[in-house]
Amino acid sequence: MAGVQPLNITLIPATDFSRQRSSTVAVVDVRDEERKYDGHIAGSLHYPSDTFVENIPDLVKNLKGHDTVVFHCAKSQIRGPACARLLADRLQEEGSANPAGKLPKIMVLERGFDGWAAAGWPVCSCKEVSCTKHTSSSS
Repeated sequence: MAGVQPLNITLIPATDFSRQRSSTVAVVDVRDEERKYDGHIAGSLHYPSDTFVENIPDLVKNLKGHDTVVFHCAKSQIRGPACARLLADRLQEEGSANPAGKLPKIMVLERGFDGWAAAGWPVCSCKEVSCTKHTSSSS
């Protein structure tokens, strides 16, 4: 589409991310099997990178009402940024907007889950596929 600016994807440090957590911020964990063993960020949605493309329509439905989406994988160097870009491209193609009529801000958690956990931020060890019953204060 002519004149349409691509969605920017920015890195967000864990400290900034922890301050911005709210009900309008969705966390998308694209790690695969390691989520089961290493835990995850409380409240995160799980969309493994190996099946991400075919699950984008479901993710878009789950993002209704969110104005920010933060992706991560283990280190946020490959899978997290790649999946963030795939979602950004799809949203832009479809014109999928939040209730305010804006596309959500898409970010990638700097240093990923490994950096989050190493810094001592809360980690949830529940076995839910998408940890939507917990908040960032749960562990």
